[in-house]
Amino acid sequence: MSNFIHLRVRSSYALLESSIHIQKIKDLCIKDQMPAVGISDPNLFGALEFSEAMANSGIQPIIGTTLNLSFILNSNKNNNLITPISLISSSEIGYKNLMKLSSLSFQSNNGNLPNVTTSDLYKYSDGLICLSGGQKSLIYDFLKHKHKDAALEYVLMIKSIFLDRFYIELQRYSNTDFLAEDQLINIAYDQDIGVVASNDVFFEEKDHYEANDVLQCIANSDVISNPNRTHVSKDCYFKSQGEMIELFKDLPEAIENTVVIAKRSVYRPQILPPILPKFTSDKQEKEDSKSENELLINQAKIGLDDRLVKFGEADGFDRNFYKDRLQSELSIIIDMDYSGYFLIVSDIINWSKDNGIPVGPGRGSGAGSLVAWSLGITDLDPIKFNLVFERFLNPHRVSLPDFDIDFCPIRRDEVIDYIKKRYGNDKVAQIITFGKLQARAVIRDVGRVLELPYSQVDSLCRLIPNNPANPMSLHEAINQINEIRQLRENDETIDRLLFLSLSLEGLYRHASTHAAGVVISKENLNEYVPLYMDQKTNSLVTQFNMKWVEQAGLVKFDILGLKTLSVINECCKQLDNIGVKIDISAISLEDQNTLKLFREGRTSGIFQFESAGMKDLLIKAQPDNFEDLIALIALFRPGPMENIPQYLNSKKSKDQIEDLHELINPIIADTYGVIIYQEQVIQIAQKLANYSLGEADLLRRAMGKKIKSEMDAQRDKFISGSFSNGVSTERAIYIFDLVDKFAGYGFNKAHSAAYALIAFQTAYLKANHPLAFMSALLTLDVGNIDKVSNIISEVKRMKINLLPPSINASFHNFSIEESSIRFSIASIKNVGAQAVENIINERNRNGVFKNIQDFITRIDNHYVNKRALEGLILSGAFDELESNRAKLHENIDILLMESSRLTKKRNDGQSDIFAGIEDEQNDIFLPKVDEWSLNKKISSEYEYTGSYLSGHPLEEYSSELEKYSVITYSDFLNNVKIKKHKQARLAGVVQNRVNRRGKTGRMYSFIKLSDRSQEFETMFFSDLIDRYNDQLFIGNVILIKVEAETQGDAIRLKVNDVISLNPDLKHDLNNNNHHKAEDSLEDGFVKDECKNYTIKIENISVIDSIANKLQSGSGTDSINLLFFDKNLKKDVNLAIGNNYLLDIDTKEYLRNLPGVEIYNKD
Repeated sequence: MSNFIHLRVRSSYALLESSIHIQKIKDLCIKDQMPAVGISDPNLFGALEFSEAMANSGIQPIIGTTLNLSFILNSNKNNNLITPISLISSSEIGYKNLMKLSSLSFQSNNGNLPNVTTSDLYKYSDGLICLSGGQKSLIYDFLKHKHKDAALEYVLMIKSIFLDRFYIELQRYSNTDFLAEDQLINIAYDQDIGVVASNDVFFEEKDHYEANDVLQCIANSDVISNPNRTHVSKDCYFKSQGEMIELFKDLPEAIENTVVIAKRSVYRPQILPPILPKFTSDKQEKEDSKSENELLINQAKIGLDDRLVKFGEADGFDRNFYKDRLQSELSIIIDMDYSGYFLIVSDIINWSKDNGIPVGPGRGSGAGSLVAWSLGITDLDPIKFNLVFERFLNPHRVSLPDFDIDFCPIRRDEVIDYIKKRYGNDKVAQIITFGKLQARAVIRDVGRVLELPYSQVDSLCRLIPNNPANPMSLHEAINQINEIRQLRENDETIDRLLFLSLSLEGLYRHASTHAAGVVISKENLNEYVPLYMDQKTNSLVTQFNMKWVEQAGLVKFDILGLKTLSVINECCKQLDNIGVKIDISAISLEDQNTLKLFREGRTSGIFQFESAGMKDLLIKAQPDNFEDLIALIALFRPGPMENIPQYLNSKKSKDQIEDLHELINPIIADTYGVIIYQEQVIQIAQKLANYSLGEADLLRRAMGKKIKSEMDAQRDKFISGSFSNGVSTERAIYIFDLVDKFAGYGFNKAHSAAYALIAFQTAYLKANHPLAFMSALLTLDVGNIDKVSNIISEVKRMKINLLPPSINASFHNFSIEESSIRFSIASIKNVGAQAVENIINERNRNGVFKNIQDFITRIDNHYVNKRALEGLILSGAFDELESNRAKLHENIDILLMESSRLTKKRNDGQSDIFAGIEDEQNDIFLPKVDEWSLNKKISSEYEYTGSYLSGHPLEEYSSELEKYSVITYSDFLNNVKIKKHKQARLAGVVQNRVNRRGKTGRMYSFIKLSDRSQEFETMFFSDLIDRYNDQLFIGNVILIKVEAETQGDAIRLKVNDVISLNPDLKHDLNNNNHHKAEDSLEDGFVKDECKNYTIKIENISVIDSIANKLQSGSGTDSINLLFFDKNLKKDVNLAIGNNYLLDIDTKEYLRNLPGVEIYNKD
């Protein structure tokens, strides 16, 4: 056994205290040949992970925690005191008591420092060893300040609780008060208490101190230069055994007791198999005394009958087939002892549906279960869609079933509350998750601590690509981005910033509640895991994260929030309000309007089909049915994408589908001969090679893992089984290898089908009820101006009329008003929920507002304050009461003073018989103010609503747009789609600019523009930014020359030139050095005269190339083609039109064609 054992190591789960990851603790122990080590985080977040990591490396884990103890001493006049103590579990009961005490400390802190009381210690002290708390303990303070009686009283109190399991802890740092230490040792000897040496460990090596010091500053929102801030001793690193032995050479027993404690603490928590909670039946079921198995069988059979009455059997299958499959699945579920799990999930979902909470149709492999469909867990008939139960639950591969359930996020908390009520608050909790110090965040934190200029830190951060889905690490950024490396090499300040940031990157920064996970326990949760109170949500969560809470034996239920369900629900509500009833679960999956919408790629706002790439795929694939949509969802992801060309070719030309074998051709018929789904792999093995479905699922998994020994065995089994069905060895090997190739990318069809169903439901609503759907889509983003603005672009594209906000007609939600959508009052910037509620309630009680005086008289200025009133004015909500927005805005203080006076009068209860007359006679006088220009009016409108509702800034430039032959973005897209032309001049107001850095460090920008048809996005690369950066600011009106780049049916804009229409910038632009004067004239920006060109052609073979390059409708140039006609034996001068644009690029292209010359006849 070792000479010294560290008992007070903090892991990175000691949030913003320690910079040592658990894996690093293991490495440090191995390096120092330390056979045991103890952690003492202020929580148990990492207890199980630490236990497994150490044990797997042959190191004995000692599980401990540091708690704050709240206590009272007689010698201190009964004042409440708090001191840290360390507790170590020495047995299973001790570990459970440790979890209970840790849980109590977080649950009872009431926003203060988490703590436990002496009563808690008395109750849960069994199996625990207590260390006195080191130099941070109040014992040291008592002794330093000559309060030996208080120190002794405290020591005796703790000893009375822990008896011989209490140790006086000694720590020796550079600032140790040895006089206090001597007194403490004397107390220990006098009271027969053991002493033990310890060293708080917060960082690995001596030279890691600075990084940890910065971490402490981050934790305390402090700066490194503050001389009065809290410091951790430079001695708090992982000292070697030799260093500790030397430090306590005068007190060897203190070293020896670390080993004694290690020997007393051999118990460690271990990974447990899943412990399923018992289904809690309702009162009637309890009286029936039915077992879980009986309840499952009964409910499944009744549910199947109900489903078949409503939806009928799938084509080609009768009721007996359904009953046989149900019985088969039930047998497997019961044999695996999962009846309770199915009942719990079914109960949660059906309660939600009964209470009007939208629930998704299912996701993941669970949609392949007929029992799940019968119980109402899923809404897909697995027989109709050829889904495989064994992909979900395989008797040959024992693993817990896992239903991921989508709920309306607005009411998700109600579902969790129901689960707690059903199973008990002490048995249900959500799951913790941890936020990390990632590249950008850690640079900002460290930069603040070092007091570096914000602009310098911000500029550095912006060099790192921001991709939340796949964030780039700081190490990767330094290696890949030249600009960062150069800054580091040339600036010592940046070098230090990056060095410290690299040291801290990846550490946990904070704890919060996971978005989905909920655990239900068979017994009280703190018998299995410690608990934590999330102060932000005031909810109980497990201290172990998603991975380790399952390893602790708890069963996780994913209660997910899916916004699309809220959209569907809101749409159906809006339809109901106008007398249209829809059962979204019963819509026809053959609806032609919906399929047409998919084929045309009109899928903005449609679940899973919104991206430009997916829209492009839809247009190429031209889906004819629901099965096609399932396939597209499965194909459109990394890996399977490489099969898209084969899928498209086979769908287009059925003769390209390979005839694999008559037994398996039907299995891949729906996907045109392409193996897309995992279920197809399973079914091929079953049909061709006589695998059971369970065995076939194992084959699928083996193909995914590519383990050679497994694959060799499976290959032999596959060939043998195929041979028995008359398949040659050569053909069997070919099919096996083909299946193996696709299996690596195979997607779960059940999941794809469930998501396709949600997608189809949203598309159905958009195709058949566009007003209600878009109104619902807008409603679900009320209050988010950026998202509302994007949706409004789609509303405009759909040519749906959007009515402006109205103080008398708008509601909290966007709403249908005849054949238009009325803007939501709650979506106006700065108009808060209370203001909206006050306005609508007053309107409902006493009718519409007659004028501005009436409005000010009736509303409460505590809710409708200055910011809210300003938002209502500038958005145009008062236009029907007073059309002069400038007048209201300039006199807003008068309006507020009057509103305040009337509100106070109402609240004071003043009333007299002349009050009403007085208020009527004292109309508010508002001085005259000139109306704003259209541009000022609509600019403010855009700021407060995210859209131009009364007009558009481009209206001011109508004559110039006509002069330059500018078309709208919407018309341009239509022209490109019908192959009319690919070049055009567009104009727009710069609405947003997002700068990004590529992997090389070069900047590019996404510029969002708005024209009269819709908003659209353009991409500017570094060369264009260098030339036009001074014009690309928000609010500027610019004209751009663009060319459409098409990849299939996807259209991207290439910007070739820019000019500002802002009068203040025109002089600069016309005299800039971006172009030569003649080039600008030729491009048609500075002067847009009609030019007459003749294109002389020597070789008629280039005609097609010329025709493809010239785009009719793109300009005002007149073109004649001059060529020699062999048949007529003479030159022909053919006028082809006067609506072309011969810019520099086009001329260059034409002149490079063999035998082509261009003349300007002017």
